[in-house]
Amino acid sequence: MTGPATPVDTRARILDVARELFATQGIESTTMRAIAAGVGTSAPAIYHHFADKDALLRELMVTDLRRLGAAFARAQRVPDPVERIHELGMTYVRFGLDHPQHYRLLFMTPGCKTAAIEAEVARDLEATPEMDAYHILVAAVTAAIAAGRFGPDYQDPERVAQIGWGVVHGIVALDVVFATQTWIEWRDPLISAERSIRAMLRGMQEGAPTR
Repeated sequence: MTGPATPVDTRARILDVARELFATQGIESTTMRAIAAGVGTSAPAIYHHFADKDALLRELMVTDLRRLGAAFARAQRVPDPVERIHELGMTYVRFGLDHPQHYRLLFMTPGCKTAAIEAEVARDLEATPEMDAYHILVAAVTAAIAAGRFGPDYQDPERVAQIGWGVVHGIVALDVVFATQTWIEWRDPLISAERSIRAMLRGMQEGAPTR
């Protein structure tokens, strides 16, 4: 027999319900009353934990980006920079597939990146740069370029990072949106991601000084 929910448990439940509603119903359409109903509590109880919807959304964005950043921090231990980029890409895909609602909210939900939320995220990343997933990727690309591993068309770390991000985002987004559809014979997105990243990296290494 379980005991009564603690404040920490209730707060986590509020975040989980809010994340799902924001990602599936949209930011504007989700009310604090709807979140309270999903949690099984009253709206005043929600306000005990969060001052308003923006405060709740800010915490979700920071928390979920930290979770992705922590996964990237583990992946960046791969010593070879090109292999590190590959592992970072696969880490991103696994994160999206394992946490589809987190992914929807972070990368596929209009209205979640207000100026206040962007400022809060920026402050958090400045305080914990080791958890900044994008800059971990840029650092890996920079290391690969410095080592002479990429060809002449791929010498801009920001552009290369954004090309790679686009590749893996496309695979995850397609799976999040269409995996349950029956009109397409959907293939394993992890295999598709692995092959896509490998093909991309092979292409980027063409004409590299070290090849």
